[in-house]
Amino acid sequence: MDSRKKILNEKIAAAYLGGGKKRIEIQHLKKKLTARERIAYLLDEDSFEEMGILVTHRSNDFGMEKQHFYGDGVVTGYGTICGRLVYVFAQDFTVFGGSLSETHAEKICKIMDQALKVGAPLIGLNDSGGARIQEGVRSLGGYADIFYRNVQASGVIPQLSAIMGPCAGGSVYSPAITDFTLMVENTSYMFVTGPNVVKTVTNEEVTSEELGGANTHATKSGVTHITSANDVECLEHIKKLLSYIPQNNKETTKKIPYELGDELRIDLENIVPENSNKAYDMHGVIKGIIDKDSFFEIQESFAKNIIVGFARIAGRSVGIVANQPMQLAGCLDVDSSIKGARFTRFCDCFNIPLLVLVDVPGFLPGTNQEWNGIIKNGAKLLYALSEATVPRITVITRKAYGGAYDVMNSKHIGADMNFAWPTAEIAVMGAKGAAEIIFKNEINAAENPDEKWKEKEAEYASKFTDPYGAAERGFIDEVIHPKNTRRKLIKAFQMLEGKTVITPNKKHGNIPL
Repeated sequence: MDSRKKILNEKIAAAYLGGGKKRIEIQHLKKKLTARERIAYLLDEDSFEEMGILVTHRSNDFGMEKQHFYGDGVVTGYGTICGRLVYVFAQDFTVFGGSLSETHAEKICKIMDQALKVGAPLIGLNDSGGARIQEGVRSLGGYADIFYRNVQASGVIPQLSAIMGPCAGGSVYSPAITDFTLMVENTSYMFVTGPNVVKTVTNEEVTSEELGGANTHATKSGVTHITSANDVECLEHIKKLLSYIPQNNKETTKKIPYELGDELRIDLENIVPENSNKAYDMHGVIKGIIDKDSFFEIQESFAKNIIVGFARIAGRSVGIVANQPMQLAGCLDVDSSIKGARFTRFCDCFNIPLLVLVDVPGFLPGTNQEWNGIIKNGAKLLYALSEATVPRITVITRKAYGGAYDVMNSKHIGADMNFAWPTAEIAVMGAKGAAEIIFKNEINAAENPDEKWKEKEAEYASKFTDPYGAAERGFIDEVIHPKNTRRKLIKAFQMLEGKTVITPNKKHGNIPL
């Protein structure tokens, strides 16, 4: 073999070994795949084209000049998932703990620039100990270069971040800017300051898992959108997520072929209890509306009083935002408002129609909510839906009370089609509370106040808590039988396919952050 070809082969072989066999074995002992194994599983077979395989760091301090690994701790390139072009980087923990150096960052920035120019999704597989401290400000500058590109790409191409190991310090902010963050249980964690710093500063003793593990961020902070049991499941979730979203903001999600049949769903007729104070599971409504087994829930364990996720209706990808009566009676609160707003804005960025299912008795009361900013946080959901220009359809299944009625994609904030079931109650507040306020003097003066209260409650309910008053004013386009909901939605979304909206000329709005 020609000596020059031999040198090339040796260099490539060295790059494929990363930090060496021993470190690869340690990675496997932790039940983690290596960077290259993750890419091989994620992308279509033989589709990956690597970029920058022979890059090495430029540092000569602290003995770094004696340690050189090809690729410098990150594998970057492009390939396909189900035939669709994607760009990917995977940090290699076997090389300097996946720490980010100047050249490591340059490799990531290069594919970010390329993805933005081409208009293809960007996927980051994060497994890094953080900034490479031997390089000082150069590594910090590398992070900032990545953050800046994340912001420029936001709303232009989908950006997905999988946390498949440590992600600490400044490195957490890139995933935070991207559209979706996935975490692996027991092997991944994210935090700005680690347990040791926390103990020093606040005297709190906490483990890495408790402070920033997948379960913590799935249930408490809402930082992660999807959790997975292991690396393989995480990579499968990425593939599934991509199937619901387009390549970029100029395209729409490819429609799956679907033949119309009997679209009646009789089970929906009895899903709402006769007692308006009794809970039911909104997942049952979703199941009865969408294509079979097509719902992919996002942030399933966070702010459970609202449900968000992707589904298909007659093969068309849609985003769903739905109140959940099983949790806090479906009230909107700080966390659910933020959750719904963020998801709404993603769908609007990438031309994914929105379906809003409403059963909301109002905003959650209490000092905790008021002091934590329910006013400005509730306004985020109002702002996001008002701003959205994609096709927007609302179905009111039961309660739509007070300001929450307005916020949940009412006709008044630009919804295209608004349907209501006969069980819908559209009013300023519930009949019991309204009667107590309106007829207070009459009730107090009655011989039997409780009986008079019930009488006045029934009187108010007959006038204001059914959907017909709203329908007479055009605030509801149609009151429909629940069994017809899917058929109505299929036709409505098809009708709205050509929707265009001309918005006022402005740099950008100022959402209440």
